[in-house]
Amino acid sequence: MKIEQRQIELVAKLLREETTLTLATTGDDGAPAAAPLFYIPDDELSLYWLSSASSQHCRNLLARPSAAATVHCHAKSWREIRGVQMSGEVSKVTDPQRRAALVKTYCERFKLGKVFRLAIRRSTLFVLQPEFFRYIDNAKGFGANFELARPPEGWVLLPSTA
Repeated sequence: MKIEQRQIELVAKLLREETTLTLATTGDDGAPAAAPLFYIPDDELSLYWLSSASSQHCRNLLARPSAAATVHCHAKSWREIRGVQMSGEVSKVTDPQRRAALVKTYCERFKLGKVFRLAIRRSTLFVLQPEFFRYIDNAKGFGANFELARPPEGWVLLPSTA
């Protein structure tokens, strides 16, 4: 197994295990904004979520579709910190069939029943397609991490900066 594949699998496993990301966007005035959101991952390490078009992060994304996000495990000590930081482009999912399939998966994962149907219909489905990941696992030592980038030819492991 190539080293990149092992790292990609660590990122994918974490994204499948966790449920909430913190999305960072930038407002018209340059001010940062962060929002916690439920998400679902796909096999390409893209993340999908539903949001109200009136939310600050949606308005920010419509003006500037680039974002950063983090997904991490609950931790009570620095040794337990494990997560990923990422950045990439965000877009709306507009294809009706693709949206329906993703919304079905989203609703199943979070056990959203009929109560949320109207809200979901009114929500925008977004996808973050990461171009960069930084994986951190302090159980392996303070600051233990690796970075992945996605040029056109696929994921590559970046040289260590430690």
